[in-house]
Amino acid sequence: MAHIRFATESDIPLIYGFILKMARYEKLENEVDTSEEALHRAIFLEKQAEVILCEAEGKTVGFALFFHNFSTFKGQHGLYLEDIYVDQEFRGRGYGKALFLKLVAIAMERRCRRMEWTALNWNRPAIAFYESLGAVRMSEWSTFRLDEEHLRILNAAQQTH
Repeated sequence: MAHIRFATESDIPLIYGFILKMARYEKLENEVDTSEEALHRAIFLEKQAEVILCEAEGKTVGFALFFHNFSTFKGQHGLYLEDIYVDQEFRGRGYGKALFLKLVAIAMERRCRRMEWTALNWNRPAIAFYESLGAVRMSEWSTFRLDEEHLRILNAAQQTH
């Protein structure tokens, strides 16, 4: 039986550890540019995101990090799932589904009009999991990103005009 709870400040090392394990799984270790201190500040002091943890079999086996976004078309906030991860040895036991369904319940409690997230195209197990829950891939939308370097470049160019 899984127990899902909100993270506390003392869970920062666990959260950071899950982020590192997830980065290894996604082959994105070189993209991790945070620290326990930065996570503590962002999650608990600045309230930029929230984390829930899944405990089962005497261990913390997974986490999900989320925050609220806003839909101009719906005129209300939604829940954006940034990351969800379950340790490999605990997959296939319903813990990822328990985390996901807790997020659905949070979204409903907070009157969110929708819930969104992204998945890597190569991550077929994640895509199959989401589709099994009724999620629809938004093929008419593409995700774009400006990284920190390009934000600086654009901002500097704007400042000179």
